[in-house]
Amino acid sequence: MMLLAAGCATPEIAYIHDAPRDSAAVLTGQFSKGIQPNDLLHIYVESATPESAIQFNQETNRQVRTSGVSSSGMSRTGYLVNQDGDIVFPILGRLHVGGMTHRELSTMLEQRLIAEGYITDPVVTVRLQNFKVSILGDVKSPKTLNIDGERVTIFEALSMAGDLTIYGQRKNVTVVREENGVRTIGTLDLTSKEIFDSPYYYLHQNDMVYVEPNNRRKRDSTRDPIVFSLVSTILSAASLAVSIYYYTYLRARK
Repeated sequence: MMLLAAGCATPEIAYIHDAPRDSAAVLTGQFSKGIQPNDLLHIYVESATPESAIQFNQETNRQVRTSGVSSSGMSRTGYLVNQDGDIVFPILGRLHVGGMTHRELSTMLEQRLIAEGYITDPVVTVRLQNFKVSILGDVKSPKTLNIDGERVTIFEALSMAGDLTIYGQRKNVTVVREENGVRTIGTLDLTSKEIFDSPYYYLHQNDMVYVEPNNRRKRDSTRDPIVFSLVSTILSAASLAVSIYYYTYLRARK
């Protein structure tokens, strides 16, 4: 009986168990996401003539103004995208970047630096500095994750939260996403190979992931308060009965 139960439970906790072994699939798309308000962007301009790029780099400008500050102290500087999707970039002024991918912003800056005669051979790198997602529900360590990088899959994020508990519902993981003022809710089945085709497989900035408890956890959560209440009632009744007995006994002795 125990072996039968264990065999039945295996598909509930295994990931992607419907994928054939040694299978291969062509990745038809590339991960990209648009810049949105509250993104903190790191933008770095390079050139074969470094002196022409100095004025466009926050780190270099700050180091010039503040002697003795190490490069490690510059890691948190960046361009915060406001609610209108704008940043203020040195020399070029206010730029609307909302909705652009990082590559599109890099290309736009390179073209403007060339067209306006500032740099003849610019190479612009754009990175997100405050990429975070929140993991809630039946995982071993619910938390907000600060991701070092710009791309994370649902499996990578869950592993950073200690993986699902044995009670986590693997077929119904919810991802709540807010972008450009629009909230969408997606559902992922971690046991199916179809997850790789979902737009929620790669998490976006500020996504919230919720792992629903399975039926056993739900039953336990409703049963335990009932059991506790029943035990409390029995103990209270027993205590009352003992009190009445002693009260009656003492009065009888008088």
